[in-house]
Amino acid sequence: MRILIDTNIFIYREEDHVVSEDLSNLLRLLNELKTELFVHPLSIQELQKDDDEKRRAVNLSKIRVYSVLQRPPSPSHDFEYIEAVGPIKTSNDAIDNAILYGVYKNSVDFFITEDRGIHKKAQGLGIADRVFVINEAISFFNEFLPSKHAVLTPPALTEDYVHNLDVNDPLFDTLRRDYPEFSEWFAKISKEGRKCFVNRRSDGTLGAILIYKIENEAISSIPPLPKKKRLKIATMKVTHIGYKIGELLLKVSNDIALQNGICEIYLTHFTEPEDRLVDLITEFGFFKAGVLTSRGIDEDIFLKELCIEGADVAALTPVEISRRYHPSFYDGEHVRKLIIPIRPDFHDRLYADFSDGRQTRLYEHDGEFSPEGNTIKKAYLTHSRIKKVNPGDIVLFYRSADKKAIVSLGVVDNFYPDVRDIDEIIRIIGKRSVYSHNEIERSYKPLAILLFRHHFHLRHGITLKELLDSGILSGAPQSITQIDDEKFAKIKRMGGINESFTFN
Repeated sequence: MRILIDTNIFIYREEDHVVSEDLSNLLRLLNELKTELFVHPLSIQELQKDDDEKRRAVNLSKIRVYSVLQRPPSPSHDFEYIEAVGPIKTSNDAIDNAILYGVYKNSVDFFITEDRGIHKKAQGLGIADRVFVINEAISFFNEFLPSKHAVLTPPALTEDYVHNLDVNDPLFDTLRRDYPEFSEWFAKISKEGRKCFVNRRSDGTLGAILIYKIENEAISSIPPLPKKKRLKIATMKVTHIGYKIGELLLKVSNDIALQNGICEIYLTHFTEPEDRLVDLITEFGFFKAGVLTSRGIDEDIFLKELCIEGADVAALTPVEISRRYHPSFYDGEHVRKLIIPIRPDFHDRLYADFSDGRQTRLYEHDGEFSPEGNTIKKAYLTHSRIKKVNPGDIVLFYRSADKKAIVSLGVVDNFYPDVRDIDEIIRIIGKRSVYSHNEIERSYKPLAILLFRHHFHLRHGITLKELLDSGILSGAPQSITQIDDEKFAKIKRMGGINESFTFN
């Protein structure tokens, strides 16, 4: 594998001669995997312009051991790319765009950078699954080690009470800075017995937290939001980066809303440049809906709508509906409905939140977890010879062997048939993978790659007997099987899919 490393991961404001422990662990891991590591020539040119002679020498010495990417592709004549990444405001923008273009054009497989602006551009280009921060890269590349090595997993997400938390935990430092009344508010909700979801680091400090509240009131923002039952994310913060915990917290928020018949989720936030939280929530359907000015400083309101009913979605594609209104989805005549057989062991790895054929709450899963098993965006590999699967198509997973039932529903993001090269397979699935390098390498080629978003598990799993008796299937599915709209309508009724979360 060819991996591009941004020089910003070597450079720190406080002590630019110290390489962090996480970076050291990553470099040891990549060396053990015998990957090819590169730096971009433009990154070196930037370091050489530093007027501070001592700092320049230190920084250049840190990257001298890595190969320089030779003749990297230039975006200067790729007008579609230039339009996608947006206008160049500074010289750094031009450099960032040129470096990212190497990933876009597949001159390297992956890119490691701590620059949030680059991550945001990668999202818009559709290559975010190949661009990592350091901790994401550690989690991802650990899966490539031989099985004799222990896989590093984060501590679990657990339900707790606010009164069991330490208000002085470092995770709350920025909240105390932004909200002078934070400690008073924290004491108040502790006395109320408010619940939360937390992820703890190995040293006991918080790696992530979600504190929520169910409201039924108007919001005095600009513009104002009318009285409505909403789930408010009072606090959502992640410092344990690289394990998809933020994505997991959004899944929990969706679950709480759906369990309580709530169609809107919102949060307030002081938006900062290259804001990690904003990048995350906008990827999963939140949008800026207003501004609060009551604190004397503008505070943005980000809103997510879960129900399609009454929304103006006629101009949206099926994929756009899936992304914006998730877990709602389009199920009209313009998308196919596909039943996919999947072995229980792979279903368990894709869906860490599945248990006994019912929709489980994520906070029931204590203990360690696979990051990819808790994500919304997933990848599935198959030997099916099907050639035509379109973005927006609906996939229904039939769990074979034990349940022998359709249990899970997703919506296709993209599909790649007949992929033979192992590096290309790994590059396509990127962060979504639940498959080890050895599993992919040993698999019979070619493989078809299905990138999709998990929407929910069926309230009532539909057994093979029910599928046969209703005429949906004539036998147990052995490969990807397309069904018509009439049969899918039966699945919706039998599986307990709420029509409020579909659009046709």
